[in-house]
Amino acid sequence: MTRMKDSVESALDSDAMAVERTLSGDREAYRLLVERHSGNLFRLAYRITGNRHDAEEVVQEAFLRGYQKLGQFASKSNFGTWVYRIAANYAIDRVRQQRREEARNEKPARDAADGKDTDPVNFVRDEKPLPERLMLNAELRKKMEEALQALTPSERTAFVMRHWEGCGIEEIAGVLNSNTGATKNTVFRAVQKLRRALEPFVTRRMEARAMGQEG
Repeated sequence: MTRMKDSVESALDSDAMAVERTLSGDREAYRLLVERHSGNLFRLAYRITGNRHDAEEVVQEAFLRGYQKLGQFASKSNFGTWVYRIAANYAIDRVRQQRREEARNEKPARDAADGKDTDPVNFVRDEKPLPERLMLNAELRKKMEEALQALTPSERTAFVMRHWEGCGIEEIAGVLNSNTGATKNTVFRAVQKLRRALEPFVTRRMEARAMGQEG
């Protein structure tokens, strides 16, 4: 436990040193910060935007804005949390902008992106993936992606940060520029909407499993 605490404190100290070096004109120091935190930012951005291209744009813009505003960075905060919020806010803005453009152009909702690294619905692992079961998995995955896209940007961000990223309510509230009570409601609404959207498919999965066991 002590070793883990020391490791976390060491990482924070290392970030603080890199920030100081960057402010002193050492650009390589900022490169270290990018390498250290880009993975977490990409995972968050990918889950909010729903595709690799937008996620990469969010990460690049977040680090660019972070570099430009580094002089405003509060030393009492840790750099990882700070740039994480920048990425989340930009991802939300990007999704909202895309929705406005889609509404103006009267285009259908965006299709699920290709080449995804993550599986948003890995609810049940089956030892024998029969063709019928695999088809149901693909259908459920598609429905999950559609349900996430149907959430408001704030609901999607709150859900992703809370249930996939493991963030606290206060941290999510900071990103959403809201209070903790309203943030809890946002998370709750997102969960309820997803449950309603996925309920028919989860029920079918359970029925398919029961029939397999009977056979």
